[in-house]
Amino acid sequence: MKRGKKYQDSAKIVDKLNLYEPKEAMELTQKTAKAKFDETVEAHIRLGVDSRHADQQVRGAVVLPHGTGKKIRVLVFAKGEKAKEAEQAGAEHVGAEDLMTKIQNDNWFEFDVVVATPDMMGVVGRLGKVLGPKGLMPNPKAGTVTMDVGKAIKDIKAGKIEYRLDKTNIIHCPIGKVSFGTEKLVDNFQVLMGAVVKAKPSAAKGQYLKSVVISSTMGPGIKVNTQKVLD
Repeated sequence: MKRGKKYQDSAKIVDKLNLYEPKEAMELTQKTAKAKFDETVEAHIRLGVDSRHADQQVRGAVVLPHGTGKKIRVLVFAKGEKAKEAEQAGAEHVGAEDLMTKIQNDNWFEFDVVVATPDMMGVVGRLGKVLGPKGLMPNPKAGTVTMDVGKAIKDIKAGKIEYRLDKTNIIHCPIGKVSFGTEKLVDNFQVLMGAVVKAKPSAAKGQYLKSVVISSTMGPGIKVNTQKVLD
């Protein structure tokens, strides 16, 4: 794969064989981010589990102390008082069957997170084939299937993110923007890592944290010393 000149220049200052401490990794990420826009900083966490087994799934949600730097558009499936509660909490879209039809018929996806009250999951379930592949399906473990829709929306707006394994046993999560600076990025990273370590399945054997790589949207990967992530 041919890389651009900016990427190649950035890659030269990263030692591919070195395992950086979290603070060093965040400082280096800022130096290697050369795009004209405010790049997102992501953590890529490879775990020593097998996502094909139900008892080795790693999934949950955590509120990053400094948020993600991105404006999150929330869609809520609710009726009656819960719909009013969602609107008051700042949800961009609130509805029921009408939203389901709009997504199904118009291929409409002007939202980033879906929240639903438990009684609406029968409606939401019909959207499983379109929401599931996009990682948008509400889930009790992520706190997005709940009667407390007001709190769920406020948490999401404050920087709550969901983490989950992909098919290659890697978790990909945003931890902020390059403009956050080192301290805020380290804070967010430590909170995410703490949640992932706490979520270790009892069925997981051997080394749990296989590797952790930090990168900006357009920058090279920077390996983090897994022994130092929670120091």
